[in-house]
Amino acid sequence: MRTRILQLAILFLNGILFAGCVTDSANSVNKPSASTEKLVVALKPDKNPDQMRQEREALSKFLSERLNRQVEVIIPLSAAVINEGFANGTIDIGYLSATDLINSKDGAELLLAGEIDGKTNYQSYWLALKDKPYDSIEDLRGKPIAFASKTSTSGFIVPLWDLRKKNLISESGNPEEFFGAGNVFYGTGYVSAVERVLNNQAEAAAVSFYVLDENKHLSEEKRGKLKKISEQGPVPTHVIAARKSLAAGEKTELKRAILAMNDDSNQALRDKVFTSKLVETDQEQHLAQLREALSVVPK
Repeated sequence: MRTRILQLAILFLNGILFAGCVTDSANSVNKPSASTEKLVVALKPDKNPDQMRQEREALSKFLSERLNRQVEVIIPLSAAVINEGFANGTIDIGYLSATDLINSKDGAELLLAGEIDGKTNYQSYWLALKDKPYDSIEDLRGKPIAFASKTSTSGFIVPLWDLRKKNLISESGNPEEFFGAGNVFYGTGYVSAVERVLNNQAEAAAVSFYVLDENKHLSEEKRGKLKKISEQGPVPTHVIAARKSLAAGEKTELKRAILAMNDDSNQALRDKVFTSKLVETDQEQHLAQLREALSVVPK
């Protein structure tokens, strides 16, 4: 009799444990299990610092809730720091240009790419003041100009590639061959390049199309003083890249969480941080033409 009671007690306890396991399993389908490991997301510093601080805090909150784990969003000094973080394992996800991804030296892989008007590429513009007599890139021969930076895809690499395709510079990739010695300025971003045009320190600036066409970097008053004199491309959109050594399951969870930003209720945050819709795309296809463009850039 005593043995029978003991057997029943064991069966009862096993039933409770089994029911608990089933409940936990059902919950885990809808919500990722909590992880004690912090996830580090890095954003390339290409906007106003105060604006980026607000975006950083909002993105951290959104991803932490979605992934059920601590997410820290950081803004390093440069994309080079992000790539170094990919290599040494201190950064898990990064939002950066397609050029920066190529420069990661296989330390990262494309997770998602931006989509603009149904495409994963856009155009680069040369901008000048409206009252200037320039209608094409050829009109800028011997004139002082400004590139956005030495690493900008739309503000340097693709415009330089276009000069080479038009045979305006040689295979050396030196823009001074066309614009003249001492006439080439490299900024720290789109705004720094355009400001030189607005201040009559440069005749034209190479930037992304959205500097002129959208209200993202310049006031309406400043944009009203500018015109497009040339465009070139295509420029592959910015990407969200994942550290290659990150576990496959984590990459899948991250992709799902970030794609949720395409939902109507999350689009405002998505557009503030990532500027456009996010989509899956093939890495090699996305980077193919840019690799060709980089071949003309001086090392």
